[in-house]
Amino acid sequence: MTLRHAVFLFVTFVLAFESPAQERKIKPKKEDQAPVTQTLPALKDPPGAAVGETNRLVFHLSPLSSKGLLTQQVHDALNSLLRENHGATIIKLRAFVAGSGDLRRVQTIVSEFFTEHKLNIPALSTIQTGGLPMEGAQVVIETIAVDKKPLNPNGLAFFSGQQTRDEKQSVAQLRTAVESAGLNPASVLRTTCFLDDLDHIPIAKSAIAAAFPNAASNFVQQQRLAIDPVVECEAVGRLDKAPATPVQFVNPSALTVNPNYSQIALVNSPQIVFSGTQMAFGDQDKDVHLAFDRLRKALEAEHADYKNVFWSGVYPLTKGIADKFRAVRFDYFDRSHPPASTLLLFEGLPSVDATVAFEVAAALN
Repeated sequence: MTLRHAVFLFVTFVLAFESPAQERKIKPKKEDQAPVTQTLPALKDPPGAAVGETNRLVFHLSPLSSKGLLTQQVHDALNSLLRENHGATIIKLRAFVAGSGDLRRVQTIVSEFFTEHKLNIPALSTIQTGGLPMEGAQVVIETIAVDKKPLNPNGLAFFSGQQTRDEKQSVAQLRTAVESAGLNPASVLRTTCFLDDLDHIPIAKSAIAAAFPNAASNFVQQQRLAIDPVVECEAVGRLDKAPATPVQFVNPSALTVNPNYSQIALVNSPQIVFSGTQMAFGDQDKDVHLAFDRLRKALEAEHADYKNVFWSGVYPLTKGIADKFRAVRFDYFDRSHPPASTLLLFEGLPSVDATVAFEVAAALN
């Protein structure tokens, strides 16, 4: 047998036992496999409004920090507030942002943070300010949360901002409002003072600490270059005595009586609805009307309406749009019982096209 014949027989033998149809399939190694594309679920937006039981509401304020940029400071503030609330369910955030950071990031970070912690996302208001009382600080956040136990058996009092040209006078007027409502100044839970100049904050801090020793106190410069000198301090306090009705509006004779807003709203309804801010885009009546209509839908989703509104916070960017808001608001609010209110010019809003933003609180029986 020749060598060529022997090779031919060997190849024939091998092919007889391994046909192409029977070829063994070799699985690729794991590292050679193409990675599976994963899509993260879209983040939920904060709700247009959120509800809390009046007798269990608590109010907290994040500490100021100069560490890092806006994203880190928002994360640090939310972590601090989560600890401060001791398991209470946060239903509303009001964030005041200073500096050049993108305000839209605040909503994204809030949605990510609460989703990661498997918590309901709270309603959110974001307003750009002229400055905060710490160099490098870019955000301060106020929270409203629902505690596990009743803390306000007689309800809460909401005080309009007391607008003056002097810090001490604004705080003195706020104390007059508090005492006129029958509250012990020690029962004031949170104060927020808006000032035209950061240099005036030490005076305001000292006056607030003396008048309301137990309050979480926030201080914000509303615009970097305010045209008019203005100070406006608002507050929320715990009632020592329940009002005669679920919502009672009070206008003490010792304070200016204005037909367009109430100085004090005493609230002992079972629940309160807190909205996030709605923005108007443009400076015409129709633009403000559209924002009011959107906010109405958010309230109606929580079974409330404008007739239930007892407090409003308004953040216009110009005097012109502030006047437009004033002209339109009683197409929606109850003129016979105007809500307590704070209305001041601010530096900016989360959209460059926005001209004014506003939020409300409404009683829910």
